[in-house]
Amino acid sequence: MAYKKTGTVTLKDIAAATGFSANTVSRALSDKPDISEETKEIIRKKAEEMGYIANALASFLRSGVSRNISIIVGDISNPHFSVMVKEMQMLLQKKGYNSIIFNTEEKPEMERQAVTVSISQNVDGIIICPTPGGEANIGLLRHYGKPFVLIGRRIKENPGDKKASYVICDDENSGYIATRCLLNKGHRRVLFLNGPKEISSAAERLAGYRRALKEAGVPYDGRLVHTVPVTAGRGAERMRRALSSEQDYTAVLAFSDILAWQAVCILEDLGKKVPQDCSVIGFDNIRFAYPQHLTTISSSKTTMAKKCVEILLKHLGGRKEGAERIVLETELIQGDTVKKKEEQE
Repeated sequence: MAYKKTGTVTLKDIAAATGFSANTVSRALSDKPDISEETKEIIRKKAEEMGYIANALASFLRSGVSRNISIIVGDISNPHFSVMVKEMQMLLQKKGYNSIIFNTEEKPEMERQAVTVSISQNVDGIIICPTPGGEANIGLLRHYGKPFVLIGRRIKENPGDKKASYVICDDENSGYIATRCLLNKGHRRVLFLNGPKEISSAAERLAGYRRALKEAGVPYDGRLVHTVPVTAGRGAERMRRALSSEQDYTAVLAFSDILAWQAVCILEDLGKKVPQDCSVIGFDNIRFAYPQHLTTISSSKTTMAKKCVEILLKHLGGRKEGAERIVLETELIQGDTVKKKEEQE
């Protein structure tokens, strides 16, 4: 490689090395149709040899397009998010876009910073899993007219708001089929470790939980429903207090697989074996390197990621004016962490 010893390689440097004008070099590297393929190949080869890197800011000022997309999620350490982020990043890369990843720790102030930085960096669009209490951050995206798609969660919208596109799973039915599974196994006291009610998926899963109880003629007991942080590791003490409570329960329903496995560990530390003494169901269908397979609710993370990218690209290409809203079906995945109540006794 014939890199310059110091400094940035410019269009003038490539022009001097090839004998073409700087304007011809610029048009060739931009793949303009008025430059012959033979000339383009010569210039591209020399640019690569010299280590030329295009000036993204200059390109943006000329075209108004940065080819950058922000992906903003709550907890990148959670495989549920990391699987989707990887899939979206790969899909966007194939379409010629770069991805900028932000982790909010489910905190609206960190989400605000991610949104602000994204706008200041002139990203073309944003895929975002909204934090609880972060409605003003979505309002900021609307104010600046930045195309965005919600993933995994929806938000409350005011009557005058332009409807937002989203891809989510059927969370209400997810809560219903998970609870019904436990009820069908004879469990009547199901402790629910749920996320904050401001998270749409948490509110909708609670609604499904209550619907299944009502359908089975089991009274709803609010003492069995506990709100815990959904970021990995942050809610351990609160979960321990909930699981150590004097409430008589024989099964646990957790907001995510991460929380479900934390619950398994805490239960066993409290002297309760899973599923012999207590059954457990999670959400997300994440495979961990544990001896047991978790009974869980599955939605297609890759489908969710693919649909989000497709919708955002439609918005960027001007092929989608209104909102597109997709709700994916979910299913129960049978594992080793649920038994009939009689088998536990």
